[in-house]
Amino acid sequence: MSSPAHVRGLSQHPAVRRFMVGFEGTTLPAQTRELLQQGLAGVAVYARNFTNIQELKRLNHEIRAAAGGKVIIGMDQEGGTRFSLPAPFTQWPSPGDLGAMGDANAVRDAARAMGRELSAVGCNLNFAPMLDLHLNPASPVTQARSFGADPELVGRMGSAFLAGMADAGILGCAKHFPGHGDTFVDPHKHLPVFQGSAERMEETELVPFAAAIAAGVATIMTAHILLPKIDSKHPASLSHTMLTDTLRNRMNFQGLILADDLGMGAIAKHQAPDEAAVATIAAGTDIAMLCHDVSLITPAIESTARAVQSGRISLEQWETSGERINRVLAGLKWPENTSLDVVGCVEHQTLSAQLREKIARRH
Repeated sequence: MSSPAHVRGLSQHPAVRRFMVGFEGTTLPAQTRELLQQGLAGVAVYARNFTNIQELKRLNHEIRAAAGGKVIIGMDQEGGTRFSLPAPFTQWPSPGDLGAMGDANAVRDAARAMGRELSAVGCNLNFAPMLDLHLNPASPVTQARSFGADPELVGRMGSAFLAGMADAGILGCAKHFPGHGDTFVDPHKHLPVFQGSAERMEETELVPFAAAIAAGVATIMTAHILLPKIDSKHPASLSHTMLTDTLRNRMNFQGLILADDLGMGAIAKHQAPDEAAVATIAAGTDIAMLCHDVSLITPAIESTARAVQSGRISLEQWETSGERINRVLAGLKWPENTSLDVVGCVEHQTLSAQLREKIARRH
């Protein structure tokens, strides 16, 4: 049997290209540097990876240099939630408060400012907006993070957020497809279950994602959620029914599909992350994320390469996805000589204060 490197599609699009990873600490680990040199698609950077914005900018440029060219550098900046960046980044109202205002122009303005600050530190992908609907008041996922419960409103606000990001040259990421606002469990810990039908999902949960696709969203992140009335065997992030049949074919999404961190409890408590990586890519994912346990990364890459060699992941799908990733990478915009002075600048602080005043007047 030939080695994975001898498989035509695998040599053109190496397995490492199908992953985005994270790491601990404030310096780029040797393992991550090596993966970047081998063609890693991207790195997820978190607040744990820097102590000041100068350090963050240096780290992101080090990631870019290790890659030897274009690479995705993603960060969480939802605004006003625990999935946002600390000061000196401008502190924004939450999506929940912005959604209650119902002002798409205000959302676009805030997102544009967020994007300018992300660009200044060398980031090119924001893991936002979150398009999950806040349908269950007890949901640990959507409180404050969701623009609201109305599908049309969330779609409109999400599209405005994406437009603001694009204004700043930052890719947006609509999450978490197909939405887990009507569940009771945090997927970081356990696997949520959505009991709705395909018809209910079509009329409700999928509406904001359809709006984002129409708005040209570049990436969509999937949800670790079980849909027993739609696919009883696989969580949405590992489901061919949801990713290929629904998102790719029926909803005609042409951008990148990202699988949320496969080390999260929703997946890891039921399946080894290396097997989950194979399953999610076979189901239609372009890039799988492994962001918290570095020991999982190499086994996942190796298992994925073997799956291509064995035919479990079709070569046609593999090559098409690799070309999609390369197109997105080629189109990334890199800020040149951008000053850090924009981070937390007076203009952005003033805008945030004005938005908070408008929100306060509504209450």
